[in-house]
Amino acid sequence: MDRLDAMRLFTRVVERRSFTQAAQDLGVPRSTATQVIRQLEDRLGARLLQRTTRTVRPTLDGEAYYRRCLSILADVEDADGAFAGAKPKGLLRVDVHGTLARHFLLPALPRFLEAYPDIELYMSEGDRLADLVREGIDCVLRVGVPQDSDMIARRVAMLEEVTLASPAYIARFGMPDSPDALAGRHRMVGFHSTATGGLLPLEFTVGGKVRNVTLPATVSVNAAESYVAAARLGLGLIQVPRYHVEAALQAGELVEVLPDFPPTPTPVSLLYPTSRQLSPRVRLFIDWVVQQFGARA
Repeated sequence: MDRLDAMRLFTRVVERRSFTQAAQDLGVPRSTATQVIRQLEDRLGARLLQRTTRTVRPTLDGEAYYRRCLSILADVEDADGAFAGAKPKGLLRVDVHGTLARHFLLPALPRFLEAYPDIELYMSEGDRLADLVREGIDCVLRVGVPQDSDMIARRVAMLEEVTLASPAYIARFGMPDSPDALAGRHRMVGFHSTATGGLLPLEFTVGGKVRNVTLPATVSVNAAESYVAAARLGLGLIQVPRYHVEAALQAGELVEVLPDFPPTPTPVSLLYPTSRQLSPRVRLFIDWVVQQFGARA
């Protein structure tokens, strides 16, 4: 390997905390990865990595060298991309909210990969805030207000939320005409917050102010698809982004409740580490995601 390839390997080992996983990411044998890092340390005259039986961690010198490598590699990619016709390339690892990705991103993904055939995309799904550096992920797509973290958040959309129930539920419990009419008669499908572990209240805008309402919940879930499915079965009121249930609304499987008292819109954000300069392929992907939400939201 030349010096730049050795730097790429070193940064991946630091991020993945593993020679094996870094070697797999870059498509080289583990023995090669070990040899390259040993030669790099010999050339620099410094111990860059602290190895144990379970993990690999950078030393103080290794942490400083890691940050310099990130800067140098980003500059090289920028320089290569400055020439006419040059296109971003390489492995792009992203973690997404699955329902969002299937609606907003996947329909346009074939055109994206056709335009940039040298980009290899790995897309995982989750709703937790992944440790981007530790897991080798370049950016994550998340719903909701980003919690305090050491990551940069870029807002890509505000999703309209609606309150819904099934026709069978309305036939049984009646159609409320205000949030006050919910008390003592209605129920909700509970949705567990991954941040707090508790049930999220229903939210209504009344007179320009937000009012939270918690109703009895005989069924509670922690997955979006199960949440909507429970509402279809008449098990309670739910609140979800409109895009997620547009087909069910048109088919009459769900009906909108209290449209004059809507929940507040839900933000969607892309997050990426402050410590890492964005490569051209990551910047390209972020701009593409913003474009897709702009076209379809």
